[in-house]
Amino acid sequence: MSTQGLKHIPVMLQEALDGLGIRPDGCYLDGTFGRGGHAREVLQRLGPQGRLLLMDQDPTAVAVAEKEFGGDARVAIRYGSFAELGNWSATEAGLDGVLLDLGVSSPQLDEAARGFSFQADAPLDMRMNPLAGESAAQWLVRSSEREIAEVLWGYGEERFGRPIARAIVEQRAEMAIETTTQLAELVARVVKKREPGRHPATRTFQALRIQVNAELQALEHGLVGALARLNTGGRLAVISFHSLEDRIVKRFMREQSQAPMTRRGLPPPPETGLKLKLIGGAQFPGDAEVAINPRSRSAVLRVAERLA
Repeated sequence: MSTQGLKHIPVMLQEALDGLGIRPDGCYLDGTFGRGGHAREVLQRLGPQGRLLLMDQDPTAVAVAEKEFGGDARVAIRYGSFAELGNWSATEAGLDGVLLDLGVSSPQLDEAARGFSFQADAPLDMRMNPLAGESAAQWLVRSSEREIAEVLWGYGEERFGRPIARAIVEQRAEMAIETTTQLAELVARVVKKREPGRHPATRTFQALRIQVNAELQALEHGLVGALARLNTGGRLAVISFHSLEDRIVKRFMREQSQAPMTRRGLPPPPETGLKLKLIGGAQFPGDAEVAINPRSRSAVLRVAERLA
């Protein structure tokens, strides 16, 4: 979501703002507040009649939002996942723009105790909402070898998923895997061929994080909710950071913006009203941004507009 350090520079900020096409009197929702980098800039572009809705499932992020924006009558804040945006009464009047900046935020990565990173020894947690659900350590305790292998391949595209899963099950029979260092060292022992510039546990940590937070399911629900709440002409802007997320976003926008293909010799598919119009193609951060913020290098922005 943002760069390292204290500034927390939001990824693809100008591109996202341009994609949303902000009107001073519009109503916009930032479903992934983080530390407010995008939200702050959106609010600056709103007039007295504008409205900004903020969501985040991380209680720390919500506390930051309350502290900085809680006194602004134009702002409403909700503690919860953007997957539930369609259930928030504040969205019932319609939205002129929805921004989703997916993945784990830099503050979450930089706080070792959250357990997202193998750079420091910490409890193996990985929950974006540390007050709900089970941690990565708890999931590894109860899951079968087959389930672990399927998650490592499906969510991390880890070629060594099966031997890693086998090693995890063997290890937990003697001692539970409770810390990031334990897991990272275990994976490093199994994965002998390292990708240049990447820790051998990178894919495993990504897969477990996605599993623990049900990130792909949340994304699918959030896209449906956003489509239902967008006003005609409203924009949906989504920043993703790996191919699994981007694939879902790309497919969703394509299905809602393109008529089904017809096949020769078969009757035409039933008429369905198109609901979105693509605004340009996939956008990527420029070299200057990547140089300042290396975490932005894998970002992809896609934008679509709601049709009548």
